[in-house]
Amino acid sequence: MPNQPRRLASLALTPFLLASVVACSSGGAPAGSPTGEPSGAPSSSASDEPSPSAAGGIDHKTGAADVLLRYDEGGGLMMAGYSAAQAPIFTLYGDGTVIFRDPLKEPPAAQGSTTRFNPMRTAKLSEKQVVELLTLALGEGGLAVARPNYDNPMVADVGTTVFTIDAGGITKSVSIMALGMDLEPGNPDAAARAGFKKLAGRLADFDQGGSIETSVYEPKAYRATLVDGGGMAAPDMVDWPWADLTVKDFKPDADPNGLQFPHATLTPAQVAALGVKDVQGGSFGTPIKGSDAKPYILAVRPILPDDPDA
Repeated sequence: MPNQPRRLASLALTPFLLASVVACSSGGAPAGSPTGEPSGAPSSSASDEPSPSAAGGIDHKTGAADVLLRYDEGGGLMMAGYSAAQAPIFTLYGDGTVIFRDPLKEPPAAQGSTTRFNPMRTAKLSEKQVVELLTLALGEGGLAVARPNYDNPMVADVGTTVFTIDAGGITKSVSIMALGMDLEPGNPDAAARAGFKKLAGRLADFDQGGSIETSVYEPKAYRATLVDGGGMAAPDMVDWPWADLTVKDFKPDADPNGLQFPHATLTPAQVAALGVKDVQGGSFGTPIKGSDAKPYILAVRPILPDDPDA
């Protein structure tokens, strides 16, 4: 899929976003930059020290791998390994880079047994834009005063929304079960959930339906996950394509809280060797015959700047 920026429209973006977003492609300068250099160019490594904002608003870290704001979804009824193929829906990094994908947008058609996901998109915010977005996430979005957990005992086997914030002296994760589902009348969490829902909607549709200019995020590497195929015999089974990798090279994280499915880091060329087209956004369900001749299901996820394997 070509890395073509979408057209920039002139918008007033409500309190949640700004009037314009400067697009950046991987390794390139933002469109419309008068000097040809990105405004607030990414730093080469993560910064451990917060920096006061130029707008005088919110202190935050400024590294290219420092996560300031993240929106993710997980849990619920999913096939084994499916969640391992899912990147966070929205991430704002300390250097102003945003990487996001609208989960409600129609994905590409499946290629055989393989489900393909829409590519992530990326843009670059100015420091002023970063501060405004953080201010509104903490304020109107409710993250500053939020509890760590918001359960919904009336439902089971549903997804959980997770917001992560690290700015303005506030570092926390907020988990909300069944965000968007109706609560019983008079529930004291109704107002908080309304703020979370509005924030989730704005971050997922960050480019306002494509009216704000962004570029396809081209990952430099992918995380590939293997799930036991259980003896399946799919008609489009892929032969093991890597002479320099074996099934034993796919390992779970040593940290018990990390990903426990066997996984390995692949280059774009190694992913291309699978023969699945247009997988910048990741894929799931590729049947593959392992180097040990056993069947597996392969999931591929783009690696983000803060991932351990980045």
